[in-house]
Amino acid sequence: MNLLLLSNSTQYGRGYLEHALDTVTAFLPADARLAFVPYALADHDAYTARVRGALEPAGIRVRGVHENADPVAELAASDAVFIGGGNSFRLLDALYRTGLREAVRDAARNGLPYMGASAGTNMAAPTLRTSNDMPIVQPPSFDALGLVPFQINPHYLDPDPASTHKGETREERLTEFLEENDVPVLGLREGSWLRVREGVATVQGARSARLFTRGARPRELAAGSDVSGLLATEPRFDAPAR
Repeated sequence: MNLLLLSNSTQYGRGYLEHALDTVTAFLPADARLAFVPYALADHDAYTARVRGALEPAGIRVRGVHENADPVAELAASDAVFIGGGNSFRLLDALYRTGLREAVRDAARNGLPYMGASAGTNMAAPTLRTSNDMPIVQPPSFDALGLVPFQINPHYLDPDPASTHKGETREERLTEFLEENDVPVLGLREGSWLRVREGVATVQGARSARLFTRGARPRELAAGSDVSGLLATEPRFDAPAR
């Protein structure tokens, strides 16, 4: 598979995809027809226009899948697919309703370049169980695309020792996940991404990532780290620690 999984699409102080634009344009085929999946936000037209504004100056032709009466046919006519960020539950629900969940999964497994950002990166994991989002809708299942066999937590935030907030930190929430599931979780800080190609997975971008596994302390992964071993993960969900 050929995957580019961004933690975020907008970096503080920069325009949409600007922080990763060189990587994105190198990832997408020259003069690509890109199927954009805007379902994580409510205004599909405005969202698609935003992506067009960022990518069409680089020669990438952006088509929102909602602009075709048959979104699956739009995907089939494209050279790559990009699933944007927003609410992961709303996004997955729409993928089920439109038939795109199976269509995107099968196309990506057959070599169609897949790019995700935030919620779109969540879709590449087996389930939504490590999403940061509120379940504003109820999809038929938490089962996502499963393009990688481990979980990802985009927008990973480190604990702030100066904070007076008493709710769980992100690290505590992911530790709770590992108490009930035996599946590694890759925490992607904003400005980082995961690149997967031909069986090789690499952490890339301007920041490091953090890897959570059951029974071990979280591990820092510098940009450039090879995490290909995660692709051999055999996930065990609903497997409480004993």
